[in-house]
Amino acid sequence: MFARFLRVVLRSLLPLLLLIGLSGCSLPRVSAEERLFLDLSIDFLSAYELPRTDFEGTPVRGLSGITYDRQRDRFYVLSDDRSDQAPARFYTMKLNLDQTAESPQIASVEFEQVTTLQADGESFARGSIDPEGIALSPRQSVFISSEGVARDGVAPFIDEFDLATGERREQLRIGDRFLPKTVNDQPQGVQDNLGFEALTINPGGYSTAWLEPFRLFAATEDILVQDLDSEEVDREALPERYRPRYSRFLHYLIGEPQTTLISEHLYPIDPPPLGAATNGLTELVVLDQAGHFLTLERSYGLAGSGARIYQIATGGATDTSGIVRLPSDLTGINPIRKQLVLDLGTLGIELDNLEGMAIGPQLNDRSISLILVSDDNFNDEQVTQLLLFRLRGVDSEG
Repeated sequence: MFARFLRVVLRSLLPLLLLIGLSGCSLPRVSAEERLFLDLSIDFLSAYELPRTDFEGTPVRGLSGITYDRQRDRFYVLSDDRSDQAPARFYTMKLNLDQTAESPQIASVEFEQVTTLQADGESFARGSIDPEGIALSPRQSVFISSEGVARDGVAPFIDEFDLATGERREQLRIGDRFLPKTVNDQPQGVQDNLGFEALTINPGGYSTAWLEPFRLFAATEDILVQDLDSEEVDREALPERYRPRYSRFLHYLIGEPQTTLISEHLYPIDPPPLGAATNGLTELVVLDQAGHFLTLERSYGLAGSGARIYQIATGGATDTSGIVRLPSDLTGINPIRKQLVLDLGTLGIELDNLEGMAIGPQLNDRSISLILVSDDNFNDEQVTQLLLFRLRGVDSEG
């Protein structure tokens, strides 16, 4: 009888004993923030200053965008020349790495080809284009974004160009909210020199599957004109320089026979750091198919140039594609989440105007490289800078 009673008591106490035992174990706790982001690290390896050079009669300067062709082990770098110094163009570039030392170094850079951008067989007229971003597609083409300068009559665009000939193939449809104009006495559209700059294509875009749809992502460098008034939302107590600004982040599905805008989100741009006059989003890099990206935010001012690399996650962000002008109250609109990965101001080197970023070739230790390039603005007091990093925490097969 007692044995039976003891079994009943033990059976009833077992869940409590298990709970006590588990609470005594040091089980790892994973925060929601840690579940949202990848476990990334970025290690600085080397810097390389490109000597001033001409290639096939064009000045190799103003390099504002870069993309990597894994099949050919070549980079394509875009000049932001508005057809002033030479016709609008991009270069095929070979990056030679020295991996014999403990830390890989950029040994040399070779330019192999210059490709002129064309529309209907003609190069772009002077001042008619402001090329800023470039992304390689799987159908032997590159997509190029033009930033937009309303005062000079330069419209923003995201267009596809043939990789071999530079001929324009397709023009993506961008919403009227991005086009500089006045509606009901209210200005709207991208700000001058602050339009489409960041551009990237998903990892599938590195394949050669012509008929397989792929995804393209683009973002404005800064807030739209009509959204400027919303800066005071829920931040009225903050001085203006400490208020975040929201750029527009676009997600396209590129396929045959049509291209579709899937969604649009708000990307929060950090306020300018102390000593800087401005800060903006200059580049995007896709990390995986789950909505993880790297972003490059560049600042500059009297104190010089600065840059930060963030990891962002688009999951859970509100689709704002139907919102022409942000409301005065942003309650219920969830922006993209971001996390600082590296402040380049901590590297101990002088930074130039960093605008381009791309995942590059695999390194000898099977990690992958990350390459940044600066735009010297055709200014003799600036330089074209290439920075090499090791990126860990991303599948090297992409």
